[in-house]
Amino acid sequence: MKHIYSKTFILLMILVSLMPLESKSQILGVDNQREFTDSLRDELINAPYFTLFKDNYFVVGTSLNHRPSRTNSDVKFQISFAQRITKTTLPGNSFIFLMYTQKTLWNVFQESLPMRDLNFNPGIGWTFPFFSKGRYAGKLTFLIEHESNGRDGEASRSWNKISFSGSTIIDRWLSVHAKVWIPIIDSGNNKDILRYSGIFQSGVVVNTPDRKYIWSLMFTKRAGWNLSFNVTAEFSWRIWKNANQYFFIQYYNGYGENLLDYNVYRSRLRAGIVIKPKFFSEF
Repeated sequence: MKHIYSKTFILLMILVSLMPLESKSQILGVDNQREFTDSLRDELINAPYFTLFKDNYFVVGTSLNHRPSRTNSDVKFQISFAQRITKTTLPGNSFIFLMYTQKTLWNVFQESLPMRDLNFNPGIGWTFPFFSKGRYAGKLTFLIEHESNGRDGEASRSWNKISFSGSTIIDRWLSVHAKVWIPIIDSGNNKDILRYSGIFQSGVVVNTPDRKYIWSLMFTKRAGWNLSFNVTAEFSWRIWKNANQYFFIQYYNGYGENLLDYNVYRSRLRAGIVIKPKFFSEF
């Protein structure tokens, strides 16, 4: 049954991404579509140089497949931002940017509250927003990124990725995204990381038109000729009107949640607060 759901999801992503733009635009009224497109175009072209990149969150939770304890309960938080190097003066309204993401697993229920693992993820990217017949169609991003946990010796983990990602908004309430990468593994301690942290990812985001409620589901395909995925499911509920702070629930199932224990299976449910970019969250 798990394999059937995985195949169905992959097929859905392919069909949605191949849907003609004219068909997508029919979902919205013409006037609403133009208004929505104009706001998106303004956001992309006139966005501030310094902005959020991925979701910034602080969540606490525990394991679902074991009785909660000090060793399987923790805090997870992420800080992520981007700095544009250029505005939209490059061909195709494209721009170059620097990004930085830091993810931390914090064992707050253990003595001395140790930080279990810190993952540092800097990079440089080039984004191409694209429009068709005056309507926003999506964006493509080329990204060179490094990820490591800043340790040495046997605890050292690091790798580099040349990644290509794309996202498209089908309607006010639906968007899809995908990302694939070419790995360059420079650490002898995680040579098999692709078997656990994956080779590509895809997902879908569903939200109410006013973005008060947001649901997202993302699958990361682990290397190998099988249907093995890491799954991330999230729910966000905006706390205040016209704010970007949300009550946040995140469920992670699989491997590769962090670098130090990339080959350890986890099934964790956590809840807390998330701060989201105005329109787009990177994945």
